[in-house]
Amino acid sequence: MARAPTTLDSFNAVAEPRRRQLLGLLSEGERPVNDIAESLGWNQPQVSKHLGVLLEVGLVKVRHAGRQRIYSLDAAPLKEIHQWTSTFERFWEHQLDRIKERAEARQALVRNRGNVPPGGAGES
Repeated sequence: MARAPTTLDSFNAVAEPRRRQLLGLLSEGERPVNDIAESLGWNQPQVSKHLGVLLEVGLVKVRHAGRQRIYSLDAAPLKEIHQWTSTFERFWEHQLDRIKERAEARQALVRNRGNVPPGGAGES
């Protein structure tokens, strides 16, 4: 079975962990290919392959400076991903609330056993 093309849209492009790592690096500022390769510990053809995918979906831009190609992040296409994932934020917040409730209940249990003075440690 053939794999789905990674260049259809930004969703498919960022599904690859190495491309997310590359985007993270470019979020710090524009860089030439050799600097990207050195920073990530990848070989230049590997960097160029992933940059090609990101260019095709519009997540990076390139400019020429002499013989160098300088790449920069174009985060606008990520807005669609952000909007889609934000619909699930209520689930994350719910989980955080549950974690907080459990931690508070555990802290109250420890206090009630006399291990921690009321009001926390160090209170006189």
